[in-house]
Amino acid sequence: MKFDYEDLSNSQFEKLVVFLCQRLLGISLQGFAEGPDGGRDAKFVGTAELYPSKADPWAGTTIIQAKHTSGYNRLFSESDFYSATAKNTIIGKEIPKIKKLRASNQLDHYMLFANRRLAGKAESEIRAFIAKQCAIPVESICLCGLEQLEVWLKTFPDVAKLADLDPVDSPLIVSPDDLSEIVQALARQRDAITAVLDAPPTPRVTYETKNKLNNMTGDYAKEQRKKYLKETAQIRVFLAAPENIELLRMYESVVDEFQLKIIARRKDFQTFDQVMEHLVELLFGRDPILCQHAHKRLTRAVLFYMYWNCDIGKVPDAAAN
Repeated sequence: MKFDYEDLSNSQFEKLVVFLCQRLLGISLQGFAEGPDGGRDAKFVGTAELYPSKADPWAGTTIIQAKHTSGYNRLFSESDFYSATAKNTIIGKEIPKIKKLRASNQLDHYMLFANRRLAGKAESEIRAFIAKQCAIPVESICLCGLEQLEVWLKTFPDVAKLADLDPVDSPLIVSPDDLSEIVQALARQRDAITAVLDAPPTPRVTYETKNKLNNMTGDYAKEQRKKYLKETAQIRVFLAAPENIELLRMYESVVDEFQLKIIARRKDFQTFDQVMEHLVELLFGRDPILCQHAHKRLTRAVLFYMYWNCDIGKVPDAAAN
């Protein structure tokens, strides 16, 4: 279940974290409220239901914090969020507050949620830093980034509904992560693909029929076909290769997400040209890999393949079966 976390408000993100922590810790969790020091914390007192596990749950007082950013592709390891030496960071500013709670026996465990990516090295380093600075055992600290958020939201699918969040209802904003991996892998292997490229894949409906059904203009459709048609054969062979089964699954996940978003927000765009260009702009704007000069054409080619292969956009009912 993918959300556009950057486009949530602070309160929406906090609400999502509260309902999720109620599943992990317990229903008696108290939601975010401003404390004496101006910080906004949630709190759970008691024995956790599921975290870290049913067999060995946390017991005592757990303080939860949620740090939301509207920036795209942000990381826990970025200098504005964490530095082992600088105090004027998000983590640095929280350290005195955590110390104070710890010293007054109001904190046994600490959880920090952020809509940022968290690599294993950064996770270990930041946990160790907080543990040392605040005299908290490392095993009593939990850092939760986007990767873990996605896992937990799939485990507890009702949480999004409780938080009044609907991934399909959000604007036409898509995640570039899996597509970025596909494009990078395709770029590495495309020279090694020796399949015959003369015969393009057979569409389930004619290109002209699909363009009319989706309101793609003739000039745009012609230009797309001229530029990227030959690329579709390479992409098809690449995705069909047995060694690329994981990338094929990523591709299927990407087209599912794109198609659902397009269906939900299609009325916002007059032509399908605009849909395609909107997707391209979002992908280039959100992912530093896709926006590299070497990958821009290939990204557009993969999007064209999705359309040509009838993975995105409308098709006649008979052709969809």
